[in-house]
Amino acid sequence: MKKRADALKVLVVEDSKVTLKVLCNFLERMGINQLLTAETGAAAIDLYRKERPDIILLDAQLPDIDGFEIAKQIRAKEKNDDWTAIIFLTSMTKDADLARGIEVGGDDYLLKPVSEVVLHAKVRAMQRLVEMQRSLVYLTQQLNAANKELQRLSTTDGLTGIPNRRMFDELSIREWRRCERMKKPIALVMLDIDNFKLFNDEYGHQAGDDCLRAVAAQVARAAPRAADLAARYGGEEFVLVLGETDADGARWVAENVRQHVSELGILHATPSRRVTISCGVSSILPQSGQSLETLLRSADRALYQAKEAGRDKVVVNDYGKV
Repeated sequence: MKKRADALKVLVVEDSKVTLKVLCNFLERMGINQLLTAETGAAAIDLYRKERPDIILLDAQLPDIDGFEIAKQIRAKEKNDDWTAIIFLTSMTKDADLARGIEVGGDDYLLKPVSEVVLHAKVRAMQRLVEMQRSLVYLTQQLNAANKELQRLSTTDGLTGIPNRRMFDELSIREWRRCERMKKPIALVMLDIDNFKLFNDEYGHQAGDDCLRAVAAQVARAAPRAADLAARYGGEEFVLVLGETDADGARWVAENVRQHVSELGILHATPSRRVTISCGVSSILPQSGQSLETLLRSADRALYQAKEAGRDKVVVNDYGKV
């Protein structure tokens, strides 16, 4: 992250052509070769917007916009991870003038006529600050990326790649509340792979993992809307959260998933000779006094009924029968 002097981009804002030339010569002798120049405040702001220099040497007194106003505008345009060092160039020596420069966003100042030795020292000091700021931004970005990845891992099922039970617990409550506000129904579909223990015993755990991933992919396909959620509930059981969906709509989704899983044609040592799923469906219009837990128990009861009825079926249960 260390930045060489010749990698620094410096903008010099000075209306005196003589002073401008002198300053550029000083900076070039430092090894700085990315030099930008402006003789007016308007040109300085335009160059800042286009080039985002690392350091600005800013004349406090310009013919159109004074340097104090320019500094204010630059600070207003900066983002959290985008900082430019500003060194005022001024012939004013009053404490109030120098304090004003710092208040509007300046980081340091140089008195005219500018000494080459002092200029070098102050530019080097600002360079160190620029490097530290860039390093801090980089580390912050890395930390944010790591935190996002940890968040993703903590809410994703490691085997199937779809949301896990934790994500279901969080997002299902959020969707319940959204549907309650909108006075729209919400549906749950509980899905379970039929005779999965027998499958594992017959074909081995690796085949069992492959089966879980294949079924999870079909369940995930059934949740294309932004508010829909497909998650692994636990073991060989999955769940769909379908906002703004009544019982008929949820039944159609469940039947679609059941059919697609069957069409995968995964061999199974059962009378059907293929992997199938059973589905329990329940829908409710959220109201005061009701809860997501009620809906979950209702869908789970419907799943149990589908199993009892011979498996590879979809059963819709009245949420009140729990």
